[in-house]
Amino acid sequence: MADVTRESLVHTLEEIALLLELKGENPFKTRAYRNGAEVVQNFEGDIVGRAAADELKGIKGIGNALQQKLYELASTGKLEYFEDLRAEFPPTLFELFELQGLGPKKIKALYDKLGISSVNELKKACQGSEIANLSGFGAKTVEKILGAIETRAKFADRFRLGEVTPLAETLLERLREHPKVNRSAIAGSYRRAKETLHDLDFLVATKEPAELTKFFTDFPEVQEVIAQGDTKASVRLDNGLQCDLRAVSNDHFPFALQYFTGSKEHNVALRSLALKKGLSLNEYDFTGEGDIPKVEEEVDIYRALKLDWIAPELRENRGEIEAACAADLPDLVKLTQLRGTFHNHTIASDGKNTLEEMATAAQEHGLQYLGIADHSKSSFQANGLNETRLVQQIEEIKIINAHFEDFALLSGSEVDILKDGSLDFHNDLLAELDYCVASIHNVFNLPEKEMTNRLIRAMENEHVTMLGHVTGRLLLKRDPYAVNMEKIIDCAAETKTVIELNCNPWRLDMDWRWWHRARDKNVLTSINPDAHSIEQLQFLAYGARLARKGWLRRKDVLNCHSLSEIQAWLRLPKSKR
Repeated sequence: MADVTRESLVHTLEEIALLLELKGENPFKTRAYRNGAEVVQNFEGDIVGRAAADELKGIKGIGNALQQKLYELASTGKLEYFEDLRAEFPPTLFELFELQGLGPKKIKALYDKLGISSVNELKKACQGSEIANLSGFGAKTVEKILGAIETRAKFADRFRLGEVTPLAETLLERLREHPKVNRSAIAGSYRRAKETLHDLDFLVATKEPAELTKFFTDFPEVQEVIAQGDTKASVRLDNGLQCDLRAVSNDHFPFALQYFTGSKEHNVALRSLALKKGLSLNEYDFTGEGDIPKVEEEVDIYRALKLDWIAPELRENRGEIEAACAADLPDLVKLTQLRGTFHNHTIASDGKNTLEEMATAAQEHGLQYLGIADHSKSSFQANGLNETRLVQQIEEIKIINAHFEDFALLSGSEVDILKDGSLDFHNDLLAELDYCVASIHNVFNLPEKEMTNRLIRAMENEHVTMLGHVTGRLLLKRDPYAVNMEKIIDCAAETKTVIELNCNPWRLDMDWRWWHRARDKNVLTSINPDAHSIEQLQFLAYGARLARKGWLRRKDVLNCHSLSEIQAWLRLPKSKR
């Protein structure tokens, strides 16, 4: 029996939800499996151990039926219910769910009426006339499907940071616990907090490298061993992710950590600097004439080159070496410095938890305030609030806040920016809120100039506190819409509009490459999880990493302010902030 992991439990529950949708089952039943997958993914304890011991009772979101299925899966490695469901469909059918714009209903129609069960079959059918003539599709749908297939091919070998983080940390912990490992780390683009990854690079210091490469290739998640030697191994996991392990001596570990962290451009610049100082730097050590610097930790490498240590997130050769030489590196923001957050949803729109539940979870995370920004009425697909419901929610929040002493819910709204740049609610209602997040949720295909003007008009509204997910991208699924980011940042600076760093791992928007410019123009950000459940408040950790990658300091992040500071700031007219 293969070892069962948290990831395999989550994957199974998510596939069951999709299969039930394809079968046209009751949506409440489907949602129960999808919610269960989220609970399992974010459970802080040993969820696999508890499932195998049949000790899941009392965990919110996991009912009796789901408890039994998780028990069967964790204790036997198999789930008969799931295998029976899968047997009803071709295995390649799941490829279709990776395409933007194709939901279960359309996939079911393609499968039932045309027998399409793979991306290749879909592409061939799009190139003919079958799909265009299918009820509910048409020529424009075919064009969008072909575009989605092209996008999927472009990103076929990449993974989102948030998608791999739980697995990456699980594998690292497993290596760390091996008795022959002295030091261990994940290097590469993961350590640099890149928003998408091609692979994971693990590094261990050990006196028994061959034992560690064998241990690594025997991990239960390994689907294929690509290569295995005495000091290196490469494997492909069952989710398609390639993982590489390098086993080095303890003396070589700091050099290997620096080298394999990258980026390539950063390393080239660092080696060039070393040469100017009469040293040669590689993945093993310093060499050269004269005194060779003693290195025990990675920081010693930078110190030997007369540089301040450069945080991994900054190592992209975008001015960090020059700043380190001048002792001018930023004191980067830390996750522990966040005091609250603004962009969060409840069951009033498309969230999964109540106001009270979200407030409790926020306090458990050590936050002093939580902004509630449910969708506005134009986002009908998200059960957006109309004026009456929003006023009711404002009153509900006041009642709940009466029970708090050192915590508060903030009344907000994620207001749709309409096609012409106007907002979904009138100013009189917006004035009743503590703040407003303005976001685009439809008409993504405007020309760049129109889209830019649309956002600028929204920012010019005195009641718009911040822009939400400013480019609308969905990583590896939907490209950002056309917008002039320089003009957006300039307008944010002029109008005192905050630009959120939406840290939902599908978005991570605004892109980290723009934050240095925004920071230098005194544009504030708010690190917002766009949480639709209590579990998703944990997305703040991704936001902190991406904020650091964007050179952001504590003073650049609005939600590093305390509750009293935020309340005072929100009371100021926008132009005075």
